[in-house]
Amino acid sequence: MVQRLPDWLTIRLPRPDTIKEVEGMMRAKSLHTVCESARCPNLPECWTKRTATFMILGDTCTRSCGFCAIKVGRGLEIDPDEPANVAQVANDLGLKHVVVTSVARDDLPDQGAGQFAATIRELHQASPFAIVEVLTPDFKGREPLIRVVTDAKPEIYNHNVETVERLQTIVRPQAQYGRSLGVLEKVKEIDPAIYTKSGIMLGLGETRDEVVRTLQALRQVGVDAVTIGQYLRPTMRHLPVVEFIHPVVFKEYERIGEEIGFAFVASGPFVRSSYNAIEFSKKVMAERLAKAEAASA
Repeated sequence: MVQRLPDWLTIRLPRPDTIKEVEGMMRAKSLHTVCESARCPNLPECWTKRTATFMILGDTCTRSCGFCAIKVGRGLEIDPDEPANVAQVANDLGLKHVVVTSVARDDLPDQGAGQFAATIRELHQASPFAIVEVLTPDFKGREPLIRVVTDAKPEIYNHNVETVERLQTIVRPQAQYGRSLGVLEKVKEIDPAIYTKSGIMLGLGETRDEVVRTLQALRQVGVDAVTIGQYLRPTMRHLPVVEFIHPVVFKEYERIGEEIGFAFVASGPFVRSSYNAIEFSKKVMAERLAKAEAASA
């Protein structure tokens, strides 16, 4: 049975011309976006604004999460030109905040950490004033692989816990809640100057207390920013939506997150990991400028 969406989950589609332009730029360089592969509901809005989240390491994931629309199978061969191509398209789009994510690549010796690092360096070289945000897999919690990425100096390191602890084995059976928290904690230990970020989906059967405990756990490991959005079932093969969360409840979680101490909280039905990421980067840039001015004083 197809679930009827509430009124607050309707989307007004924008003009298609800019969408086609961005799509053409991606295809010309054989690049993938999580916007397309994960069937993100914000694609029309974001692409109209000439923004997109680059997805490196191919479009085939070696993990099978119950919520994700990205295809599962053997990973594709690594493209050595991919980092430079991402940097060129990001520069051509004039992006001030560039988000790079990937499929999970448990089949690779470094699980893709090296490709992340190479992409970050290419982006910094091509667009030295842009904020680079990475949204990585957990690298199975291996510190040397996390360090490969942090050593490339992304401004923001994002890794999602996705849901509350009780639902982890259902939602993402090949991941671990504690391991994800450990990744975020390790990033801060390696380089405290890197901002950390995480996100969760609502509507999978979690309780209010579980959401609050998850937010508290993220803050306890030093996470600076958090995103909270509505889970939407991409196909009938994926986990069903247990509940459509009202926008008022999302606003309450935003208030709670701010009280807990996050520097930035984005909470709403259409919020995704990189949706309106530029808003957080404004805070990052402002703090960066303040530190530079203080150092030169």
